[in-house]
Amino acid sequence: MYLQNIQSKIYECRGQRVMLDFDLAELYEVETRVLNQAVKRNIDVFPEDFMFRLTLGEWEGMSSQFVMTYPEKRPKTALPLAFTEHGVTMLANVLKSKKARQTSVSIVRAFIALKEFVLSYAELSNKLKEIEATYNKQFKDVYDAINYLLQKNQNMTEQRERERIGFKKE
Repeated sequence: MYLQNIQSKIYECRGQRVMLDFDLAELYEVETRVLNQAVKRNIDVFPEDFMFRLTLGEWEGMSSQFVMTYPEKRPKTALPLAFTEHGVTMLANVLKSKKARQTSVSIVRAFIALKEFVLSYAELSNKLKEIEATYNKQFKDVYDAINYLLQKNQNMTEQRERERIGFKKE
């Protein structure tokens, strides 16, 4: 359950999976303010590919995904920090508590589980495309025959509906 709780706090932003500062603060059992102060004191270990501040547009877009937008956790003027998997790992070093280290291990496991799911999904998708291509080639003649019959049947219906011309037998 704990792993699912963590996975529910992983979002997609700028083509990366990220966790937001207030969610991480909750998991690490510290205030968001304390987490952000620790990051500011150690900003050199958080390059752009580890952490970035969301833009207003990104935040508004992500807020619509939340069941609850956490207004009490974040002032309207402060945009959240987004941490990539590597940034989350660095947080354990910055916070330096036993809880931070344990939580960091759980969070990394959640990211790994998501990666494994994505890889297995991609493999399954590729296999389905391969099977579909194989069977579509084998049944092309059958599809063509069915389409021909459907078109012929449609033409016969049109033939019945049109007004007959020519000599009529009585």
